[in-house]
Amino acid sequence: MRVLVVEDEHPLADAVARGLRREGMAVDVAYDGDSGWEKASITRYDVVVLDRDLPGMNGDDLCDQIVASGATTRVLMLTASGTLADKVDGLSRGADDYLAKPFDFPELVARCRALGRRATPAVPPLLVAGDVELDPARRTVTRSGQPVELTRKEFGVLEVLLAATGAVVSSEELLERVWDENADPFTTTVRVTVMTLRKKLGEPGVIETVVGSGYRVPTAAA
Repeated sequence: MRVLVVEDEHPLADAVARGLRREGMAVDVAYDGDSGWEKASITRYDVVVLDRDLPGMNGDDLCDQIVASGATTRVLMLTASGTLADKVDGLSRGADDYLAKPFDFPELVARCRALGRRATPAVPPLLVAGDVELDPARRTVTRSGQPVELTRKEFGVLEVLLAATGAVVSSEELLERVWDENADPFTTTVRVTVMTLRKKLGEPGVIETVVGSGYRVPTAAA
């Protein structure tokens, strides 16, 4: 899941980003509304965690811009005020959810995951290819019933490939969906991650390389 955190309180923004990354999400951060819109306009995010009170473009206007763009991005609006009137106003602008500060981090994670599921086409509770099973909610992978220990990036790559239901996924798309904006697009990080993922999954191989295009898990294996 790709998330953008737009929050002008740097310690809070950085803490939220670190926490979401520990949950396996790819997270970018913007500290004002203008840079938030710049990032949102060029990158397809599943969820934007948006503070309502921002310097530059305020959170309400940024929410309006995201909604008007027609993107599938879901907006979770944060605010220091949790009154009913504020919630109604935020939701009426097109925000998908609303969370008052201070908030419990597990609740933020749960709301981001719920919104992320709404930002992309629905996928089954379990993603299966042959004897490989991936549980997105529990973040577990098994092969022939035996657990397979994966890093967050390996898990993310496998989840994207399985969710593609046989379609080819390019290295660029994997980089966009699993890593954040700090990833160097000219590195071999995707290729190396796929290589280690293949080793951990074992034989027979599950992931195919489509030369010049990317990777796929064939539907025939499902």
